[in-house]
Amino acid sequence: MGTSQSREGLDISDADSDQYTDEEEEEEEEEDDDDQYDDAQGSHQQHQQKPQPRAKSNPKSLDELDAKLKALKLKYASSSSSSQNPNPANSVKLYLHIGGNTPMAKWIVSDKHSSYSFVKTSKIDGDGDDDDDESDGGGQSWWMLRVGAKVRARVSSEMQLKMFGDQRRVDFVSSGVWALKFPTDEAYRNFVTEFQNCIFENVYGLEATEENKVKVYGKEFIGWVKPEAADDSMWEDAEDDGLKSPEPPVRASQDLLEEFEEAANGGVQSLTLGALDNSFLVNDTGVQVYRNLNHGIHGKGVSVKFDGSGSRKSSSVSQFTPKKALLMRAETNMMLMSPFKEGKPHATGLQQLDIETGKIVTEWKFEKDGTDITMRDITNDTKGSQLDPSESTFLGLDDNRLCQWDMRDRSGIVQNIAMANSPVLNWTQGHQFSKGTNFQCFATTGDGSIVVGSLDGKIRLYSKTSMRQAKTAFPGLGSPITHVDVTFDGKWILGTTDTYLVLICTLFTDKDGKTKTGFSGRMGNRIPAPRLLKLTPLDSHLAGSNNKFHGGHFSWVTENGKQERHLVATVGKFSVIWDFQQVKNSAHACYRNQQGLKSCYCYKIVLKDESIVESRFMHDKFAVSDSPEAPLVVATPMKVSSISLSGKRQH
Repeated sequence: MGTSQSREGLDISDADSDQYTDEEEEEEEEEDDDDQYDDAQGSHQQHQQKPQPRAKSNPKSLDELDAKLKALKLKYASSSSSSQNPNPANSVKLYLHIGGNTPMAKWIVSDKHSSYSFVKTSKIDGDGDDDDDESDGGGQSWWMLRVGAKVRARVSSEMQLKMFGDQRRVDFVSSGVWALKFPTDEAYRNFVTEFQNCIFENVYGLEATEENKVKVYGKEFIGWVKPEAADDSMWEDAEDDGLKSPEPPVRASQDLLEEFEEAANGGVQSLTLGALDNSFLVNDTGVQVYRNLNHGIHGKGVSVKFDGSGSRKSSSVSQFTPKKALLMRAETNMMLMSPFKEGKPHATGLQQLDIETGKIVTEWKFEKDGTDITMRDITNDTKGSQLDPSESTFLGLDDNRLCQWDMRDRSGIVQNIAMANSPVLNWTQGHQFSKGTNFQCFATTGDGSIVVGSLDGKIRLYSKTSMRQAKTAFPGLGSPITHVDVTFDGKWILGTTDTYLVLICTLFTDKDGKTKTGFSGRMGNRIPAPRLLKLTPLDSHLAGSNNKFHGGHFSWVTENGKQERHLVATVGKFSVIWDFQQVKNSAHACYRNQQGLKSCYCYKIVLKDESIVESRFMHDKFAVSDSPEAPLVVATPMKVSSISLSGKRQH
């Protein structure tokens, strides 16, 4: 296992700060840098084409020399024109990061006299030489960033733009990791503002005017429109509510310690942690059982195979490996949900596994008003209800449905599971929306309130008493929500998108001066701005262009008065861990000199040798005295690892 901090040590401002000092020092360094990195249109060609002195001249050689001088004149005229940028406000110095995360990693000057422009184009990835012409409006078009002849990138969150206001610099990803250095503070601010406006227009198809932003986000969400004008007091007051304060946050100097790693028998599809004796891995052949210990999970050598009666091969609800497993009834039963079609999450029913006997005891069908329906996700009624031995209900979600299912019949009696046909789950409450909600994922709080993430990026909050009308609907930021989690007390929501995590505070003060959450009432217009959790451009590039964030979770508590301490998400071979208290701290160093929504880049990385299926913290009761957190469990297709956060400090 490899572990590391977010790779700030490779920043120009730190390890290579000598390349990003005042202007006089930069000019001296550029001469040295050019020897390392010859521009394709720069010094290398000039040295090659420099005419050599001759002892004698003849008409033929004079003609050749004249032709070369003309070529050089044209070339240097072009170079002079480039250096004397007709739009000085857009002049930048372009840097390229080389060496990845090796000891040889460094920044080099790629173009010391470059310029940038935002170009509206309808060409795929800006192909072609004439993409600086405005689109005629006849078809779909979008804004792209062009830097000299070296960078053409569609303006989006996938660029992972990171701002360094104190250095007048931005870093970003575009088939490599680049940095732009601006000559003045005003030039830097102008670029950032224009970049953010282009993202807005690319996402929503509207010019980034204040009127259009209010139209998209809603007048109540001024923090989305003007983050600098948002009321951030709730972020600061969140711990002053009489609840037990969390332990001191994990500092960057603390290590991650792997307790042990073991084979997982291959084909792991999902990780399901228990709060009692056991946890489980679902793979292609069955369910692997693991013992919960204070230093992680350890294989018991016990598994439930998908064969015999009740196997997938004879299943009436699916022929595919379960993608979702839900523990119920004091973790003695597990509901297994398999996709009905390969590549789609939707299921027509589920299988109920009795963990103590190792047998699938029944197969349930999803049905409403006599018609078979599908579900794309299931979850427990509350964040701790899997510990209830009498639990008979759970929640279901589909693209346009939110409901509660009951394994008892309408009279409240447990159904006869020996029926010839699959028994039908009882739809006890819920709502089937007409269209357009495009629900993707959901989670519950300790009291049964529900948070739902959608394809359009919206996050809706439903009280435990009504699934028909959301109490609060947070606007999206342009990216689909692929996973959502919520703290036990319902005060914080973590939404996962492909390129970032969004952390939302649900607290607000009502007209009577009482502090409430958005699950219990409309939040009015004093809604705190969300915060983003991102990878640095370098880490994002190292994670791989096709790798996306998935499965963002808080650490796990199931009691009032306790607070979650960390957040974890997975991207490619990385498990990424943020300190929750640090993210909430408005004075945190990451937030200085930023424009727009605050973004946190301080995290630890657990690096595995294959793509990670899921990363989850164990229940906090497994935290030992010398560790600030319960162990982190990381599952890959072939292995499962348990990692502890060390309480020791480096000096």
